[in-house]
Parts: sequence; structure tokens; C-alpha cells
Amino acid sequence: MSAAQSSSSPSLRRYLDHPRGGPTVLRIVLGTQLRRLREAAGITREAAGDAIRGSHAKISRLELGRVSCKERDVADLLTLYDVTDDALRSDFLKLARRTSSPGWWHQYGDVLPGWFETHLGLEEAASVIRTYEVQFVPGLLQTAEYARAVAQLGHPGSAPEEIERRVQLRVKRQELLTLADAPRVWAVIDEAALRRPLGGAAVMADQLRHLLKMAELPNVTLQVAPFSLGGLAAAGGPITILRFLEPDLPDIVYLEQLTSALYLDKRDDVDHYLAVMDRLSAQSESPRESLAMLERLLAEQN
Repeated sequence: MSAAQSSSSPSLRRYLDHPRGGPTVLRIVLGTQLRRLREAAGITREAAGDAIRGSHAKISRLELGRVSCKERDVADLLTLYDVTDDALRSDFLKLARRTSSPGWWHQYGDVLPGWFETHLGLEEAASVIRTYEVQFVPGLLQTAEYARAVAQLGHPGSAPEEIERRVQLRVKRQELLTLADAPRVWAVIDEAALRRPLGGAAVMADQLRHLLKMAELPNVTLQVAPFSLGGLAAAGGPITILRFLEPDLPDIVYLEQLTSALYLDKRDDVDHYLAVMDRLSAQSESPRESLAMLERLLAEQN
């Protein structure tokens, strides 16, 4: 067994024993391990594609974790890469099966766009979530009423039942914050998002109270980017950066747009956005002063 093969087994075993993040993360882990085996064997993507009756583009998507994989394809690739250890092959095939299992969010497929499913899986597996929001309170920190106002704004033609499904999805997603191994959430919120009375004054007052309550959690840090800063390093766009404990998962930058999202994992891109986020945090009010500012904004609502 090669060094690449022997190093694969512990990582696969961790995910088989303690799955977290659903099929999204499992696909990335499996793809990363298969890429390492292919490179260690000195085999091109074209040759690997031929082995599974596909193209080099299919191998690329598989190795990036963009698609689930058939057990037959994984078995053929393992044979091509000269992986003969029965236990290791078994681990790979078990993981391949699990990449097709639906995540908890599958039940909300009627209101959940495919590009956001990836984010939910990554969010669930993250150890640190850093986010900057301009227009809205971050989704993980929204009250149900505030989330309802956001959903109505973004989907004005939707039936009430669909809006409620979107709210339920958001509330279910927030359970992540109170798990035993909850990620650390570090949110920078623009003052504009806190002053905009989305849903009305009463909804906004409840939202501010909720932020103060959430800030009491040991894994949640809040900062406010005040108007007095003038221009900001982020140049007006929302940013989320997800960090993972597992070495198989690189830091990922998530940039949400109106009808799609970008996921950046190239080192140069990630480093650029990490520097932007660091500057935002340094320029914004301290966590202590940010809570005081939330108290003042709440007082203004009354």
C-alpha cells in the first residue's frame, strides 16, 4: 500500500464514524482522496475518465466534490490506482454510497435552490463561520418574523405556504448554533441592516433583542460596522468565509447573489477575502461596543 493510500484510510474512517455536513462534505472528502490516489499513481484525468467511461471533465467534477459518485465508478478508479486493500476499498465504497444520501434539507427541496444546498452542507461542517452582511441580519441570527419579512421581500409573488416553508428552513438551519460541537460564528453587520425596519418597528425591535441574546452564546461574536466608517474594505458586498478542522476541506468563500452563488476555494482568492474580513473586523466597533450600540438602537425603537 502506498503512502497516499495509507493516509487515506484514517480520514475516510473519521467521516464514516462521525458524518457531519451531509452529502456535500462527503463528496468533497471522497473527491479529494481520489485525486490524491490518482496523482500518486501518476495517472491523468483523461485516463481516469476512460476507466469510468467518462471524460476528464467528469473526473474533475468528481474530484472537486461537485457530483455524487456511483460505487461502480469508484471501484473502477480504485482498481486503476492499484488500491488492493480490501478494508480501504470497502471504506471508499461506503463513502460513495453516502454521497447520494439526502441531507436534512432535502425535505425543503420545493423552496431550496440547488446552489444553496451546497452552502448548507458546508455550513454544517464548518468549525468557524465568518460573515459580513450589508442589507440584512445574517440568516443564522434572524428571528422567524424577520426571516418572514426577508422571504416576502425576495419572493413577492410566492404563496403564504411557500413563505412559511422558507421560514421553517431558516429556523431549522439555526439549530446548528446550539449543538454541542457548534461552529464559532463571527458576524460583522452593517449599521444600515440594523436601522432598516424590515417587517416594521416591532419586528426590528424583536430582532435587535434576539441579536443581544445570541451574543450571549459562547460561540457567537457580533460586531457592528457603523456609518461613521465611511467606505468599507468589502466595497458593499456580503461575504461568508467557512473554515473546517478537516485537512481535506480547504477554507471556502461564499458569495451569494440574487439567483446564484459563488464558491471560491483557490488559495489566492481565499487569502484576499480573509484580508478583507480582517480589515472589516479591525475597522468595526469592538464586540463590547457593538452590544452597547445594539442596546442604543433598541432604545430608539421604543
